[in-house]
Amino acid sequence: MQNRDEALELWRAHNDDDYLYRHALSVEAVMRYFAAKAGEDPDWWGLVGLLHDIDFQEHPEEHLKHARAILEPAGYPEAFVRAVESHGYGLCTEVEPKSYMEKILYACDELTGFIYACAIMRPSKSVLDIEVKSVTKKLKTPAFAAKIDRSVIQKGAEMLGLGMDELVGQAILALRPVAAEIGLKGNL
Repeated sequence: MQNRDEALELWRAHNDDDYLYRHALSVEAVMRYFAAKAGEDPDWWGLVGLLHDIDFQEHPEEHLKHARAILEPAGYPEAFVRAVESHGYGLCTEVEPKSYMEKILYACDELTGFIYACAIMRPSKSVLDIEVKSVTKKLKTPAFAAKIDRSVIQKGAEMLGLGMDELVGQAILALRPVAAEIGLKGNL
């Protein structure tokens, strides 16, 4: 399996979009955070988060149909590929999230994008001062960040046995240390 620098090189070989890069870093941060909390390997979980959308830019209409063909030749094992595929469960794959890591990825993929949308609408343009109640209130507004599938976030929280406030709060905490890298330090 590759190290982070090699994973970034692989990511860049298939992607060049700045927003997708910030999203990959966001999901990586959340995965690392939850891994550390669970006593798991943050590097392993982080790489899954970093590479979870490896084929999205090249194949948006066939998302995750090409991930295996990219990841396996690069040396990623079956458990890694399966985890990546599982985040599209019910949307573009039938690979159901089974492990705790897979459930975190499923729950937090859309959530990180939603938190990003909430943060950039704040006067501070920052995740450093965003509150859980601000995010959960916006989740109830269908017109806000309308492309983000709230049912996936809710289903992910249920898979994990977490309330929405707890999941959102943990994701916010996970994103704060990488606020500058993901473009959410804002003017604070």
